[in-house]
Amino acid sequence: MIALRPLIDADAPAIRRVYSGATVTFLGRPAMTSQEAEDYVVRVREWAAADPIEQYVLGIDVAGDLVGVVKLGRRPNGHGRVSYVLREDCWGRGYATKAVEELVVFAFTTAGLGSLGAKHHPGNPVSGRVLEKAGFIRLGIQNGMVEYRLTLTKCRIRRRYLVAGGYLSSRVASVRCPCAWLSM
Repeated sequence: MIALRPLIDADAPAIRRVYSGATVTFLGRPAMTSQEAEDYVVRVREWAAADPIEQYVLGIDVAGDLVGVVKLGRRPNGHGRVSYVLREDCWGRGYATKAVEELVVFAFTTAGLGSLGAKHHPGNPVSGRVLEKAGFIRLGIQNGMVEYRLTLTKCRIRRRYLVAGGYLSSRVASVRCPCAWLSM
């Protein structure tokens, strides 16, 4: 079971492990240094304190182990961009799919967005499968990346949310308000 949660200062070493090894192959960057990881966590906490929040970055926590992050960036006209990165030793366990599904629910409910986009490197088809499992539709290749889109009306998670009458779990609900981020 995964939980999405705000990052805390103590997460810097885990963030460094996430952004290292084969994980950075398709990110267009080298492995993160310890200082970069510390700076990243500080930046993420500043973004979380903003009003309004334009960039959500949530840790993917598995039994107390931070194994990755999911990101939701606000764009104009009720659109958001989703991205995610998972530590290499956690690939193939369904964590990315579950995290993206949780983030989609958060985006369409709490964040109030109407559509989402995402992309991945063409050499990383597994990332595309994560998006498709979460309901995203492949649009094609644009600027060398495979682009995807998901709208509220086409979101299978939306049905689950409505049928369940509150699918949004307490794990995600705990980050509804910027004040929840500040208290971490």
